[in-house]
Amino acid sequence: MVTLLLKKSYRHKDLKEIKFNDLWNSYGVFTTMRVIGKSAKILFFKAHIDNLIKSLKKYKIYKKNLKKNITDLIKINLKKNKSYDHLLRVASNNKIISISLRKRPKPKKNFKLKIINYKRIDAKYKNLKYKKILKILSKLDTTNNDIALYKNKKLLETGTSNLLFVKKNKIFSPDRDCYKGTTIKFFSKKVKINYTNVFLNNLNNFEEILIVGSGKGVVSVSSIDKNIWKRKSIKLFNKLAKIYKSEIKNNSKLINII
Repeated sequence: MVTLLLKKSYRHKDLKEIKFNDLWNSYGVFTTMRVIGKSAKILFFKAHIDNLIKSLKKYKIYKKNLKKNITDLIKINLKKNKSYDHLLRVASNNKIISISLRKRPKPKKNFKLKIINYKRIDAKYKNLKYKKILKILSKLDTTNNDIALYKNKKLLETGTSNLLFVKKNKIFSPDRDCYKGTTIKFFSKKVKINYTNVFLNNLNNFEEILIVGSGKGVVSVSSIDKNIWKRKSIKLFNKLAKIYKSEIKNNSKLINII
């Protein structure tokens, strides 16, 4: 069970605080952002909010001044002089904005994937239809486990992040039926990612499998359950981890919301 350190809900029409509703499984979208440091900097803040608003417009539930309202609510709720390495979730449906904060689970080195035959509803958007995924994840230690979703023998994404596959120094990632998150979009500007189908029966052709996302950062997968696949290299992981850490240290690339 995830422990929420902050949980607030507000009405769109007047930003009045109401009883907390996490909005899971309602008609709406969400984004999860990493909050870092004592001055509460948010990694890739602009990209996260822009993606959220784009999705809300697609779902036809966008509200006027929403970007400013969300920013103001975050400013109100994050504390000055508190040391952060947390995950901030902002969710919205047609009536409510909900904000929650939890401590970021730090991924361990021996990180494993469990494959699940499932495709998210309207998967190219970060919508709130997560009931099945949340139920599965609630039974796992997410510091060393995640689920890899697949459908029709094609790998899609994890329960929380994107997947990268490495073969002969080339990087591949699923192209369809998955959400391309902020972190993978960041890396796509740093390295060439070939978006294509990745099939379960071809997994042993890959030397590395990486998870990239707001909560995970960059994680090297050590194995997939039932001995389907085992790690053969960490070359790309070392490269991307270095790029990611450099981005965190570069304050000009972070958004200080206080």
